[in-house]
Amino acid sequence: MDTVITHLTLSFIVSFLLGSIPWGVIVSKLAFHKDIRDEGSGNIGTTNAFRAMGKVGGALVFVLDFGKGLLSGWLAAFVFAPAIAAVPVDAATSDGQLLLGVFGGPALNPVGLALALAFAGCTLGHIFSPWLKFKGGKGIAVAAACLWFVFGPVGFFIEIAAFALGIAVTRCVSVGSIAAAAICPLLALYFYWGQWVPWLIIAATACVVIWAHRANIARLRAGTENKIGGKKCA
Repeated sequence: MDTVITHLTLSFIVSFLLGSIPWGVIVSKLAFHKDIRDEGSGNIGTTNAFRAMGKVGGALVFVLDFGKGLLSGWLAAFVFAPAIAAVPVDAATSDGQLLLGVFGGPALNPVGLALALAFAGCTLGHIFSPWLKFKGGKGIAVAAACLWFVFGPVGFFIEIAAFALGIAVTRCVSVGSIAAAAICPLLALYFYWGQWVPWLIIAATACVVIWAHRANIARLRAGTENKIGGKKCA
């Protein structure tokens, strides 16, 4: 049991630390000699990076943020999850039911929990970066990247399709982001059916991503959100 819990804890902590790296701030200061937080919306994510630093700076921030999400998911899938799977659950303690009780019941797969915790860790680390006094970005790029491993390629591309559709219909990046976050609990329900704790972790994290877009939601309701091309959303 201790080995499994250790790897679950590491899956979250390592992913949180990876997610917390504020690449938007680092790139803006080192390469452009400015602070992205003083530009545009003040957000450290990809959208504001394009506004503040142009195509090159924005693309670099996107790649780095996407990369930390990919690395978080990869570590969970190919390092922590295999380590957990190598532990015979029923023999991990003298009482196999005790271990199952710790994980919430026999329907909960510890490997699925490791992936869910990695998704939560990198996303929350990005939104609540301890290096920025627990402020950060909105979590879309890093979360989407991690979902390649959490949901697999099919789930990942469904998320990208929702993101693209939201933008295509409204020309607002925030609508695409919110749409992708909104369908995340539904996809998790499919991919993690019966694994209620991993599902709850993924769903709760998606809700935090939507909460991080609260200012965008307010502007959308007021009809003042920026559109691609510089116009306002109707």
